[in-house]
Amino acid sequence: MRQESHDNALERLRQLGAATVYEAQGARGAFDSGLKPLDPASRLVGPALTVDIRPADNLMLHYALLKAKPGDVLVVDAKGFMEAGPWGDVLTQAALACGVAGLVIHGAVRDAEAIVRMGFPVFCRGLSIKGTGKHQPGLLNVPLCIGDAVVRPGDIVVGDRDGLVMVERDAVDLVLASALAREEKEAGFRRAIANGSSTAELLGLTDTLHRLGLH
Repeated sequence: MRQESHDNALERLRQLGAATVYEAQGARGAFDSGLKPLDPASRLVGPALTVDIRPADNLMLHYALLKAKPGDVLVVDAKGFMEAGPWGDVLTQAALACGVAGLVIHGAVRDAEAIVRMGFPVFCRGLSIKGTGKHQPGLLNVPLCIGDAVVRPGDIVVGDRDGLVMVERDAVDLVLASALAREEKEAGFRRAIANGSSTAELLGLTDTLHRLGLH
């Protein structure tokens, strides 16, 4: 896929949103619902630069920014540790300078107000004011398992207020086509509802409701 075409495909996935993309690829690839955006208005899309770090140490995050390419999404496994915030406003400023598209971290962050003010999309498990060391090695560009989602380097991450979903990097065109078809189908549902149809009729639920005695 040419870069321009690829970029356009990613932007369309971002606009369609995480829930539509998740359903379009057969209800697969969702991150667990414990990962929330700092700013509910955040929208995120981009290839994963995966980072495996030790709890309460952020050395590898500084290293990751040396390797990041514009448009990358940092996907960080901090082991779900909630008593330290390995990411804050300084790393956010550095990430913006590198053109990084956002952060997903299985752990906590701090400086939430400043991060939101800078407009940098961050999805995390919560907040911690506690700092971290900068001593421990980790791993870059390795597969990560976060909740039920397995994320490999280069897989596409789509995120918004509803949540996060991963799309395998070689499946972007197929998933986009399916997502667009789903969006058009739902637009048809909305038009039909405006004209008086019920959701039970549109989804073929009438017989099931009758069989269960729900007349």
